[in-house]
Amino acid sequence: MTSVLRVVAFRLCQAAGVALVVGVMSFLMMQAMPGDMAYRIAAARYGYDIVSAELAEAVRHELNLDAGPLAQFLRWMGDLLQFDLGKSLVSGQSVWDEIAHQLGASLQLAAAAVAMSLMIGPPLGLYAGLHAGGRFDHALLVVASAFRAIPQFLLGLVLIVIVAVQFRLLPSAGYGQVSHFLLPSATLALGLAAASARITRDAMAAVAASPLYAFARTKGLGDRQILLRHGLRNVGAPLVTYLGLQFVLLAEGVVVVETIFGWPGIGHALIHAVFHRDVPMVQGAALVMGLAFVAINALVDLVARIIDPRGFRHDI
Repeated sequence: MTSVLRVVAFRLCQAAGVALVVGVMSFLMMQAMPGDMAYRIAAARYGYDIVSAELAEAVRHELNLDAGPLAQFLRWMGDLLQFDLGKSLVSGQSVWDEIAHQLGASLQLAAAAVAMSLMIGPPLGLYAGLHAGGRFDHALLVVASAFRAIPQFLLGLVLIVIVAVQFRLLPSAGYGQVSHFLLPSATLALGLAAASARITRDAMAAVAASPLYAFARTKGLGDRQILLRHGLRNVGAPLVTYLGLQFVLLAEGVVVVETIFGWPGIGHALIHAVFHRDVPMVQGAALVMGLAFVAINALVDLVARIIDPRGFRHDI
């Protein structure tokens, strides 16, 4: 129980550090971008065809953009201490409300991608690990390396051209139906599955070559019993740990994939917020993504302790 509390306390301190770093970096990034912030915000509100210097000046005074970067940042940090992310400079809506809606769509896509990757990667890795050095093992290495090397934006475009445009099997964009999940989740899942397959393969090969496996055979256990009793448990810890790292890949990929497929998630909203200089939305979206990463890693730590306590004898 004490070790669990230490993990939670460590992650809470990490979350506070993430909030500070994300807030500072996103604010500095927005301030360093060229162009007139007031003009961009006015254009996002009223449209680029009718925006004028007068409208931009009105927006500047309304949002108090002349107050200076330091005053704006301190105001945002003060609001954050009260768990208030402020309002969008473009829509005027609460940042919390907008992020809650967008995050739900992103979590749906991420869950579908992770589920699809787990159905593909670990089973292939288990088979390759049990037959290490064979043809299937070598073939999996080549295929996994290829999918890990392909950029996700390129893979997404290839899937759109082949599946949606050429064969017209699935829609290239949209949200709300099961068919809309398949292409964007597959774009994310294939790279994740390639990495999880290799991790599972290496862990399974090490377990299969260990004295533990050989001793289980001497007791008369069949291959299926050995795999279920000893193999999966030892493979589970590194695989679960990698699931935490997968969130980093998802956080990076979801911004690109949501933009390509027109998915109304937090990554798509972040791109538009950066383009329109909507500083509260940028800071809020980046903060939520950073804190989600901390929360998932904390959950992974706890699950890994349950699966294999031997790897966590020394508390954080």
